[in-house]
Amino acid sequence: MTFQLPGQLATQPTPFYYYDLALLDQTLTALQAAAQPGNFQVHYALKANFNLPILARIKAHGLGADCVSGGEVQRALEAGFAPDHIVFAGVGKSDAEINLALAADIFCFNAESVPELQVLNELAGGQGRRARVALRINPNVDAHTHPHITTGLDANKFGISLQDLAGVVDSLDSLPHLELVGLHAHIGSQITELHVFAELSAKLNELQSWLEGRGHQLPHLNVGGGLGINYQDPDAQPIPDFAAYFGMFTQHLARRPGQQVHVELGRAVVAQCGTLVSRVLYVKESQQVRFAILDAGMTELIRPALYGSHHHIQNLSSQGVALPYDIVGPICESSDTFAKGTLLPETKRGDLIAIRSAGAYGEVMSSGYNLREKAAAVYQ
Repeated sequence: MTFQLPGQLATQPTPFYYYDLALLDQTLTALQAAAQPGNFQVHYALKANFNLPILARIKAHGLGADCVSGGEVQRALEAGFAPDHIVFAGVGKSDAEINLALAADIFCFNAESVPELQVLNELAGGQGRRARVALRINPNVDAHTHPHITTGLDANKFGISLQDLAGVVDSLDSLPHLELVGLHAHIGSQITELHVFAELSAKLNELQSWLEGRGHQLPHLNVGGGLGINYQDPDAQPIPDFAAYFGMFTQHLARRPGQQVHVELGRAVVAQCGTLVSRVLYVKESQQVRFAILDAGMTELIRPALYGSHHHIQNLSSQGVALPYDIVGPICESSDTFAKGTLLPETKRGDLIAIRSAGAYGEVMSSGYNLREKAAAVYQ
């Protein structure tokens, strides 16, 4: 499988985000086929991409919504997700965001601290409601991914530390407007070493037994998401190995009878269906470096500047001899660099460039820095 831009888009003003909806549908079909035998409930993480045409297809395939802001809760509701399939996570939920989610009667709040539980209890009481909560624990499991997207270590801001959990559980007795329905854990993103999910399962097994000893039977477990994709060669693996991912939990998680296991996948669902398409403005050569300067920059895809992340880059216009290029954007920051020393066919002004695997954390993280206009989204 080789990426080709539909011919009618060759004259589309650049930069733009191209979304392959057929690939998205294939990915969702494969995801549900892998999830259904184990009766896993999949919640799509809106933070990866919240465009309405994307959400419409995700909802149509039966996924719920995982939200980390009031705006995402509102977007999920606007996209037609049922409130009882919406979960709300996040370490810093504002009162207004909590009230919005309470009024919608969403399925569950993933709570991360005693102060948050106290505020949630007060606001739920103010609405005459009883909020369902899952305690997000920090299991201190190393996801072996980039430090900026690791969330399950003691040093991270997310979740309740295992040392503090007993006190948090005890505090629930004084919070009558909350109902404890589950545990939640999310250890990071772009995880490719699947054995870490076995480690997470072992921690959750221990915690379940501990909670049961204190009289808490949990109908729900939320194991987070984090499954990575192939950024190096997206055409070799356009659809992640969902069966291997779910298999780790089927094999290692001690699910209780009737217990529902939830997962939150974002990047693995939408990343490969999206491509940032740009055009070469200039080729600038010095004795040291040959630069290909694009009309897309960190304002359209910030991940390389933010994480030093890799995206596969293709020249769609040239079949010439391969030469090394530093692929950079027009933004007035030295970090506005997509790649260094990348081999591309001999590149010239006007060539179309595809920056692959941009469907997740691309458009959603775009900005208007340097008063840049927002790039268009095109769906095929």
